[in-house]
Amino acid sequence: MRVNWTGLILAPLPVPVIAAALASYVMGGPPVLVFLVTLVTAAIVSYGTTICVFLPCLFLLSLWRPLNGFAVCLLGLLLGALAYVPVTLMLWKGSGPDSGPPTESFLTFFMRWSADPLPAIFPAAGLITAGLYWWLGTRRRRSIAPRNEAATR
Repeated sequence: MRVNWTGLILAPLPVPVIAAALASYVMGGPPVLVFLVTLVTAAIVSYGTTICVFLPCLFLLSLWRPLNGFAVCLLGLLLGALAYVPVTLMLWKGSGPDSGPPTESFLTFFMRWSADPLPAIFPAAGLITAGLYWWLGTRRRRSIAPRNEAATR
C-alpha cells in the first residue's frame, strides 16, 4: 500500500474547518479567536488520528484483504468511534472539583457523556476523512493510468 500524500494532507482538513466554523457561529466571544482555537484543536485530533491510527490500520487491512471504498470507509467509521474514547478519558481526568481528580468512575462518566450529541461527530468525521482519503487516492490513480497506457503503446 502506497501513501497518498495529497489525501494525507487534505482529507483530515474539512471536518476541523466545519467544526471551527460552527463553533465560531454558535459560541460567544471573538469569532476569529474561537475559529482559530477550535481549528487548531480539531486539526490536532484529526491529523493525529489519521497519521497514528488510520494509516497503520489501513496498512494492516491491506495485508489482510484487497482494499475497496466500502472497507476503507467502514474502517474510518469504526476508528472515528474509537477516537472518542481517549478524548473522553482526557475530559474525565479533569472532571473533578476544580479540575482535579475525578469523583466518579470512568464508565459512569463515559455513559453520561455518550448521551450527548457530540459522540456522533467522531464516527461521522472518521467516515468523511476515510472516504475523502480513498476518493483522492483513486481519483489521482485514474487520471495517471490513461497517460501510462498511452506511453506504453
